[in-house]
Amino acid sequence: MTPCPLGLGGGCYCANQISFFSSSGSSFSGSPAGDSSVAPAASPTAKTAVLLLAHGSPESPDQIPEFLRYVTGGRPLPPHVIEEIRHRYSLIGFSPLACWTLRQADQLSQLLHLPVFVGMRNWKPFIADAVKAIAAQNFEHVIAICLAPQNSRTSVALYRRAVSDGNALPFTLDFVDEWHDHPLLAKAFAENLRAGWERADAEYGGKLPIIFTAHSVPARTITEGDPYEAQSKETAALVAKQAGCSDGDWTFAFQSQGMSGGAWIGPTVEETILGLKAQGHGGVFIQPIGFLCDHVEVLYDIDIFFKQFAEKEGMRLWRAESLNGSKTLTAALVDLVRGRIAAGQSK
Repeated sequence: MTPCPLGLGGGCYCANQISFFSSSGSSFSGSPAGDSSVAPAASPTAKTAVLLLAHGSPESPDQIPEFLRYVTGGRPLPPHVIEEIRHRYSLIGFSPLACWTLRQADQLSQLLHLPVFVGMRNWKPFIADAVKAIAAQNFEHVIAICLAPQNSRTSVALYRRAVSDGNALPFTLDFVDEWHDHPLLAKAFAENLRAGWERADAEYGGKLPIIFTAHSVPARTITEGDPYEAQSKETAALVAKQAGCSDGDWTFAFQSQGMSGGAWIGPTVEETILGLKAQGHGGVFIQPIGFLCDHVEVLYDIDIFFKQFAEKEGMRLWRAESLNGSKTLTAALVDLVRGRIAAGQSK
């Protein structure tokens, strides 16, 4: 058995160690100790469940071809692209995206006293399996939150579509389309930014410029009216304000541009690093605000590729820790759910 990358031992959430959904559909994310309590039957929320949605990530490099077929909807990719992505996963060893998502579900369930399911769009546990498990337990109302706070048709809209999959749902669905400006989300990022930035400044011996990043999307998505770019920059501004950064302390770039061709929005992180170098900076500090936990876009793109790029330019690079199991992030999710429950009860 592979050791838990989160250090949770026998309570590991990883998909290759725990079958999250039982064949009877009777399990949801409780604590590692097996706490699966739900709200008392008399509660108006007794028939309510929460569904956390995320991208999904394979457990091993060997699963990359199948994983990519889900990502592209079956559209074939050139062999060199598949091998490059396989190589990136092999360098980080393991993507803990599912682990951290299940950890957040556990923390959320314990605070809400409600069942919290997890569904991944491109890997196990699949969204369709989560929906089946929810239906099997006869929940009447589901509050779904996409763990991509900024709304885009390239992410959030696809998660929403995957929940229904063109079929009528046996429960009412309250889908949270966006929460990029939630104060507790900004606070969670700011906590890690401030702590990491101060440590990096001390190690560097000076004040490092901050680059906020989010995943790039095809340029046509934005020109056709998608709010993603504006929302990403708004999140960054809120985090900077919460962390006490001045306007001159930070800039913004988009990372992880696709390899499938066509124009993707920028500026890129590489261009931004070169621009800061030209201004006389010898190092940078990266704060991702489009990702909530460690996975390949953080562990490879930032920790390996951008770091090596900076080093080749004679610069040093640091980043903030991902939110991962942040209790402040959990508090933001709790607030989102309770707000939706309160709004539903007031109707």
